[in-house]
Amino acid sequence: MFNTNYIMGQSIRDYGPEPLVVNIDRAAKQNPYYRTALWTGKHLQVTLMSIRVGGDIGLEMHPNLDQFLRVESGVGLVKMGDRKDNLNYQRKVDSNYAIIIPAGTWHNVINIGRTPLKMYSIYAPPQHPRGTVHRTKEEAEAAEHH
Repeated sequence: MFNTNYIMGQSIRDYGPEPLVVNIDRAAKQNPYYRTALWTGKHLQVTLMSIRVGGDIGLEMHPNLDQFLRVESGVGLVKMGDRKDNLNYQRKVDSNYAIIIPAGTWHNVINIGRTPLKMYSIYAPPQHPRGTVHRTKEEAEAAEHH
């Protein structure tokens, strides 16, 4: 019943809503895709993210959910604000930084480093369908426009 998975040698998939113990640092660093849902429950979702060099998550705003991002490796620039044309809160982040985004806040995270930006995200409530895997940002954008 309880799943203890350290991701090593196993495919990353959505283990929710079953209990899960995971080495999140290792899982985030091993995830090769832009976004992979690791765990989806009724009230929150954990996704792994890998942002390519020079890439970003894209300017977005979630009106009805709070979001927590944690950087495991790489270097990024976080931009947040109350309007998409007023991203007046900007911070450089690297390993071990957390980014907390309140509902209704416009935000973007840009990879300004020389390696992929490896992060995980917690959405409360869930944002993406259970089992979501977006290999690229373009694939994610196409899925969101359907």
